[in-house]
This record gives sequence, C-alpha cells and structure tokens, in this order.
Amino acid sequence: MLAILDYKAGNQTSVRRALDHLGIPNRITADSEEIAAAEGVIFPGVGAAGQAMDELTSTGLDAVLRAQVEAGKPLLGICVGCQILLDYSQENDTKALGIVPGECVLFNSGLEDENGDPIRVPHMGWNSVALKKECVLFDGVEPGSEFYFVHSYFPNPAPEYVIGVTQYGRDFCSVHGSPGLWAVQFHPEKSGRPGLKLLQNFYAYCREDADAQ
Repeated sequence: MLAILDYKAGNQTSVRRALDHLGIPNRITADSEEIAAAEGVIFPGVGAAGQAMDELTSTGLDAVLRAQVEAGKPLLGICVGCQILLDYSQENDTKALGIVPGECVLFNSGLEDENGDPIRVPHMGWNSVALKKECVLFDGVEPGSEFYFVHSYFPNPAPEYVIGVTQYGRDFCSVHGSPGLWAVQFHPEKSGRPGLKLLQNFYAYCREDADAQ
C-alpha cells in the first residue's frame, strides 16, 4: 500500500485516482501509523510553499515525514512536495524540510523561450525531461516523453542530487533525489502514459524494497 500524505495541499485526490486506475493499493492519510505501515509514501502538493509548511508543522507531519525518510522508506515528492523537501523556498520566504540540500527559486520572467519571446510565469504546459543519470522511475518511459508542469518556482538542489532537467527559458532541475528518495516538479498523475508508468515504477520499487527488508 502507498500512503498519500494528507496535509491539505491540493492534489491528493488526483494522485489517488491515478493509482486506483493502475490498481495500486493506496490511502490518503495523515495517520503516522498508517504512513509507517505503508510500503512507500507519495508527498504531493499544489499551492504555496509557506502554507504547505505551516500545515506540516502544525500537524507534526514534518517530523513524521523526516522519520520515514531516515528509516529508508521510499518517498516520491510531487510539485510543491518536490520543492519543500529542500532547505528553503523563495516562495513566502519559507524555511522548508531540509531533507535534500538546496533551495527553490522563482523563474526570471526576463528569460526567453526558443523563439526569443519572454517566457510566461507560471510555467504551464507539457515539457520533456533530459535525464542526467539513470533513474528507475523512468524505466520503460520513452526518451522525449512529455510531462505536465504547473509552477512558478523550481527546485535548485545540490548538483549531486540532480537527476533530470527541463528547458524553459533555461535548464532547470525537474527531477531530484537519490535512490528511494525522489522528487519531480511535474505532475505524473496528470501526464498520461509516461506519468502512469513512472508511478508504476515507483510502486514496483517500493514492493521490492519491502520484500528485501
């Protein structure tokens, strides 16, 4: 079973629907015992970093999340969940979770797209991910596959954590982490077949990791 962290951050239901479609057992939960019993955790989010961190800290879910990561529980962060795994976000001047070193920064609206036009912020639409290192999440995902993005800020982790980058006015990190601890700036649950395959790969990793314990 995958635990979808319930911290009132917006897109838990869409993640659940995607997992249900794939036949992957899951539960939206804020219960620490259910989260600890799960084979893996999905840390989703839509909205502002400050509001998300306020909810996490007021409910104690920040400590629950850190404990699961420290215990080696597989985790997948999505969108805001990807951003606040870092130390800091420029959005709302937010001290974040500090699980992955780095910060989240605002797109510079002065950047230009491939046609020389100013980029629009927020970044909304379909873009591909260029992998900088192998990642099991992308096993069976065709190179050049596009994923759905909606964001004004992007993660800027320490270089050794960068897994994939996307071009939007500049190359920015769109996938970061380390084996068993991953975060994606796009929404796999809204990205059609490539996104569903990524979620399947995450669950397969979680099952293998649980069996190895």
